[in-house]
Amino acid sequence: MNYVKTISLKPGNLNIEINLPASKSISNRALILNALSYSPYDVGNLSDCDDTNVMVDVFESDNRHFDVGAAGTSMRFLTAFLAKTVGEWTITGSERMKNRPIKILVDALNSLGGKIEYLEKEGFPPLKIFGSALMGGELTLDGGVSSQYISALMMIAPYMQNGLKIKLEGKVISRPYIEMTQKMMAEFGVKVDFTEKIIEIRPQIYTPIRYQVESDWSAASYWYEILTFAGEGEVFLRGLKNDSFQGDREVAEIYRNFGINTKFSQKGAKLTVNSEILPSEFIYDFTNVPDLAQTVVVTCCLKNIPFRFSGLQSLKIKETNRIAALINELKKIGCVLFEPSEGELAWAGERTAADKNPVFATYEDHRMAMALAPVGMFFPVSIQNPEVVTKSYPSFWEDIRLLY
Repeated sequence: MNYVKTISLKPGNLNIEINLPASKSISNRALILNALSYSPYDVGNLSDCDDTNVMVDVFESDNRHFDVGAAGTSMRFLTAFLAKTVGEWTITGSERMKNRPIKILVDALNSLGGKIEYLEKEGFPPLKIFGSALMGGELTLDGGVSSQYISALMMIAPYMQNGLKIKLEGKVISRPYIEMTQKMMAEFGVKVDFTEKIIEIRPQIYTPIRYQVESDWSAASYWYEILTFAGEGEVFLRGLKNDSFQGDREVAEIYRNFGINTKFSQKGAKLTVNSEILPSEFIYDFTNVPDLAQTVVVTCCLKNIPFRFSGLQSLKIKETNRIAALINELKKIGCVLFEPSEGELAWAGERTAADKNPVFATYEDHRMAMALAPVGMFFPVSIQNPEVVTKSYPSFWEDIRLLY
């Protein structure tokens, strides 16, 4: 078993500059759009994470069988891309990936003229894909499904014979990720009409462009958490943009509640501590930014701020069941979290005996490892399987060494 130990940070010792990784979400979309535009250009500043490297390998391969490992975004985006690419393909992944549902996307693609079959368990990878031109048309999806399904369909829609109209029912989750796809498609010359619950894309042609990926706001969240724990000093995060397409830019607004200010320049964002006045309780809806939830949950527990969070439905079908994982792991430091209802997580301040030397499991989930690592600023902790961070932030442990 591998461990990475973190140690307490000396007060007033936090004055660092971090080169954040490129955005995984933007990188993966850019690769698909670049391929769909038959671009002669390479995408600039691509993320060096597992999920993106998997997609690069697929686009550079002459193979017809692809293993995406634990890369959920890659599985969904590539399933749609291959469905419209003439040929016979198979796509598989890790054991966890074989238990992550994909039926909604497969059903949608098949209804639009695709032909995709399951090779093992119904509704789950691995898949056999018979790629061909797609007819397109109309379909209705639950707005509560993963935005990656919707984005995957949107990106191939311009090449469907009849275009695509998606009607979303119920509450639409992760809306910023859908809007990110819309805006990036526009950069590649395709117009997407997106009203409150209807996405409409007529047949069009993508235009090749030179594309440069910006830094990752999701990765920035761990430095907001770290500065909150330090209570003084500053952190400069290179490459962050105030006008970012990324929904997780909301982390700057969330952490204002914990006394962290953000000031932007052309080179990035400077984080400073404004105040130690903390809320007596924090209530927040993570519907649009579910990837920030783990970071904020750990922040509240270590700062003794009871919370009630909603909009977490999608956390159960991520790399692991993140709600169950948070309940399990934070109990090790004495915090008794509970799930008031579906898609919610709360802490009323209840405590139990903490482990003397907590060893945190990561469940093959990069965000569990990175959200829990800063706990080491309070007391020594161990992180199991620390290598999982390569999924989105390969240099995370190297950057964390700046705190030692």
